Amino acid sequence: MEIRPLVEKYREELVERLSALVAINSVRSETLPDAPFGSGPRDALVAALQMLESDGFHTVNLDNYAGYAEMGEGSDVLGMIGHLDIVPADKADGWDTDPFEAVIKDGVIYGRGVSDDKGAVVACMVAMKVLRDIGFPLRKRIRLIMGTNEESGSLGLKYYVEKEGDVTYGFTPDGDFPGVYGEKGMIGAVYRSKNTCIQDIEGGMAGNVVCGRCRVKLPRNCYSGKRLREYFDQNNIDYLIEEEGDSSLITVFGVPAHASTPELGVNAISNLMVGLKEAGLQDPFVEFYCTHFGLTTDGSGLGCNCKDEYGALTENNGMIWMKDGVIEGTIDIRYPVTMTAKKVIRLMEGYLEDEGGSVEITRTSEPLFYSPNSPLVSSLVKAYRDVTGDTETEPMTIGGGTYAKSIGNTIAFGCAFPGRDYHIHNTNEFCEIDELMKQAEIYVQALLNLLEL
Repeated sequence: MEIRPLVEKYREELVERLSALVAINSVRSETLPDAPFGSGPRDALVAALQMLESDGFHTVNLDNYAGYAEMGEGSDVLGMIGHLDIVPADKADGWDTDPFEAVIKDGVIYGRGVSDDKGAVVACMVAMKVLRDIGFPLRKRIRLIMGTNEESGSLGLKYYVEKEGDVTYGFTPDGDFPGVYGEKGMIGAVYRSKNTCIQDIEGGMAGNVVCGRCRVKLPRNCYSGKRLREYFDQNNIDYLIEEEGDSSLITVFGVPAHASTPELGVNAISNLMVGLKEAGLQDPFVEFYCTHFGLTTDGSGLGCNCKDEYGALTENNGMIWMKDGVIEGTIDIRYPVTMTAKKVIRLMEGYLEDEGGSVEITRTSEPLFYSPNSPLVSSLVKAYRDVTGDTETEPMTIGGGTYAKSIGNTIAFGCAFPGRDYHIHNTNEFCEIDELMKQAEIYVQALLNLLEL
């Protein structure tokens, strides 16, 4: 059966729907009576459900926490589980276009969410329509489940599971092809200063993003401006130094990246702190930061650098701020799939506090791991291979956390193709329209395979 021609007839509609969803700023915001994660995520969910309802699918809105569209019958449920919320975006951070306007250039669509995860959700919509067009007997129910706060806790999907339960088999199009059978565990933490001469500081847009911009205010003449400039220039760090009365204002620009791969970014907070130390600033908090974090991304300053056969621990400092004279910041640790949070935290004992600051563990999440030979993983990988012809790329484990951790019998499957960097959580996020069509084709084949289990 040739699936691609059936997918192709929805190309224009896919672009129109994705453009409409990108135009909705669905970053989490203030809770409202009818919007648990703010008006943006609610509006994106309502818009997506309206699209699917217009297709003739049965739709359900679970109090704007999550929603789904359904086709087929039977007690078994096959789930495609995506999210409509996004991480923040601001054109001032270096976007070439308005992040909330889908811009198409040379077959590529740019905008926040086109690859994470609105594009994949729309590709799943197309997959449902194509499967209906095929007329294949559906003795299982197929659901496109859409959550609204994957980027800030996955409580929307938790609400769905409380109401509807797990799926029989499922995939979340929020990882990599040809499939993700393991996801690292996570440890969230906050660091705090005890004593500092810094007058104010702010930086970062989300805890799960490498900080792309940080601004600090501190007394003039407490560091060497010459040595600070030399450090920035020698390390190719963009910066701006201004004077305001008796204070210096220093802005450092980094390169955002996903917290699961912090080594691919340039952390503005870390380079600022290391630069100030190199410039001779004698400050307890700066010393604390450089000792426990510095420029490393492997957790060595916290004593928890470790790895297993599937990958190594990573650590990211995404945000920093000052309140009532105390500096606070976020820590995002992704640890190997064969370890436990308890074991990693035990490694950190003795590294969590000194005279300049302290670290408090705030949350933990255990790893996810399925056998690569399990029916679920094998069926999805086969779908990818059959559509693409790629028999060399192997399924993997990742540092990113997906909805697969929040709902049973599910792995991440797509939407990223091997070797591609879509600027997820970065400026100028993009996806090729041809790749979105290929995703939809793979998802159709994946559903056909899962229907046979």
